[in-house]
Amino acid sequence: MHLTLIDIFGYSASILVAVSFLMKSIKKLRFVNIVGSTCFVIYSIVIKAWPVALINIFIVGINIYYLCQKGEK
Repeated sequence: MHLTLIDIFGYSASILVAVSFLMKSIKKLRFVNIVGSTCFVIYSIVIKAWPVALINIFIVGINIYYLCQKGEK
């Protein structure tokens, strides 16, 4: 099996999203998930997987929205 740099980037995005769900702190979860989802956006644009890009843009937006809310712990 031959992995390209973009394949490795995609796997890294998957790992970041998975690791985000292991966080006890919701702020840490959202931050790591933002990073992973942003990586997925980049990856999916490169491979032209538009539905994957769109859902991850949506996920990033939701995470940013809730991080900016007052009282978020």
